[in-house]
Amino acid sequence: MAVEDTEYVQVASLSDLEDEGRQVVSSDGRPIALFHHEGEVYAVDNRCPHMGFPLTRGTVEDGILTCHWHHARFELEEGDTFDLFADDVQTFPTEIDDGEVYLDPDPEPDVPPATRRRNRLADGLQENISLVMAKSVIGLDEEDEGFYTPLETAVNFGTRYRAMGWGRGLTTLGCMANLHEHVGGRDKRRAMFMGVREVADDSAGEPPRFQQYAFDNQDLSKSRLKSWFRNTCEVRDTDGAERCLLTAIDSLPPKDVAEIVFAAATDHRYMNTGHTLDFINTALETTERLGWDEHAESALAATVAQITDATRSEELSSWRQPVDIASLCADANDLLPDLVAAGEGKDWERPEGFVETLLSEDAEAIIDALTDAIKEGATTSQLADAVARAATRRVLWFATNNEFNDWNTVHHTFTYANAVHRATRKTDATELYRACFDGAMSVYLDRFLNSPRAPVPDPGESDRAPDEIRADLLDAFDEQGQVNQAAALVSEHFDASGDPDDLKRTLGRGLLREDANFHTLQNVEGAFGRFGVVDEENEQRTALMACARYMAAHFPTRRSAEQTFSIATRLHRGERLHEVE
Repeated sequence: MAVEDTEYVQVASLSDLEDEGRQVVSSDGRPIALFHHEGEVYAVDNRCPHMGFPLTRGTVEDGILTCHWHHARFELEEGDTFDLFADDVQTFPTEIDDGEVYLDPDPEPDVPPATRRRNRLADGLQENISLVMAKSVIGLDEEDEGFYTPLETAVNFGTRYRAMGWGRGLTTLGCMANLHEHVGGRDKRRAMFMGVREVADDSAGEPPRFQQYAFDNQDLSKSRLKSWFRNTCEVRDTDGAERCLLTAIDSLPPKDVAEIVFAAATDHRYMNTGHTLDFINTALETTERLGWDEHAESALAATVAQITDATRSEELSSWRQPVDIASLCADANDLLPDLVAAGEGKDWERPEGFVETLLSEDAEAIIDALTDAIKEGATTSQLADAVARAATRRVLWFATNNEFNDWNTVHHTFTYANAVHRATRKTDATELYRACFDGAMSVYLDRFLNSPRAPVPDPGESDRAPDEIRADLLDAFDEQGQVNQAAALVSEHFDASGDPDDLKRTLGRGLLREDANFHTLQNVEGAFGRFGVVDEENEQRTALMACARYMAAHFPTRRSAEQTFSIATRLHRGERLHEVE
């Protein structure tokens, strides 16, 4: 071979390499490790693909290169790793000509870089290795595939390798996909890393999921499939319900499928503390992002167990005593056909004080207000919005003299009410009125957690610079217990006419640097969603103050995930971690 006619470059003397056994050479600033082993010359990237340690400081024996920092092992000729926590190391073809060593510094990759990153993300999900997932997400973003590819890869994994199907991990992923557009540049990467990491953690150690299949009869009507699906869910027949749903997905438009699943999800009261409807809504939103035709079957079929295995709140004493609110909801549900018929053709506007009525201590008065609204033409979207406004205030007014875990109680009501409102954008099914009753009763049950109501800053004026306020907000999240201070700073940012998008990016930064738990991630995503659907500045301020209080109650954390993300970022930039404390 005539190396002068190729892209090969001369890098070392063969005799010197034979004497030394290894050398570090450079091509366009890239350090490359040369090894003379068993009479052959090998060249690999000198940076260990795990954490960047110089591989020339490792050991070569029996064709295996071992890094001495974390003992990752590589097959020397092709660079394949023995240890999935690392990665394959880049190799470079070599030639010997007239006693000189030449190498190709830019070999053609075996697979495109984006494909390799996607495959490594799949490895990270399978082995639940956070650093591998972080590096993959960062690399995919560098290839302009930082959103869809991680989302699709993680959904495919989570719906296949968790027997219970759609749960906390995939819901977190969906929330992070929704947050993606609202956070800053590098935080977009953090959001997707957070999402895929939670999918891996939720699936770790779980048996795989085996999906059912649709019926051969594709001519079944919507009404029949809806009836079958609800009946099989009623008797907790997961397999039968899944077959009904898959048939509906194959033969009906998305709006009808949404009607079917939300009908079953509201056949019982506030199932799984609101998680059932919330998870289904997130699955539908994620399916919309990925593409209905390709992903509806796997994503939505994975939600069936959320209905069939759910706790039904009418079975709980809190929904029966001292006030039988489950029966109040059931009675209101029975009236729905007549109420909807009475409201046909009418235009309802939310009267002044309506939200305050929903926050009252009279359960019957709350149900009456809702049923009267339906009779006057209130749509499911209008009613769900009112309930969500009330639920947001329960979080904003949460009294810190309650037990810490009670934050979860007001949070569940908020995420449920928020999900119901978002569900109304997918279907106008009458059954969603039932979800409004359930959400309002959960708001009612939470009333004692606002006794007394937490102090909320009134709108005013501020001459401070908005960026200074935002910096103070991040500082508040660095110290435990700054719940009211966080709300005050958010309110002041509005007073100072700061850009709400900048404020949301700051809240996103505060969230994504923490080891935030599932509920905190949900809460911020829900608040951003509420901000986007309300027009009044007071309501927007309320949504962001509420989530800031919730964040401050749960921060700071150890920030271990941020450390992993930081390591992956520095490795991507080529920094030498082993030389920097």
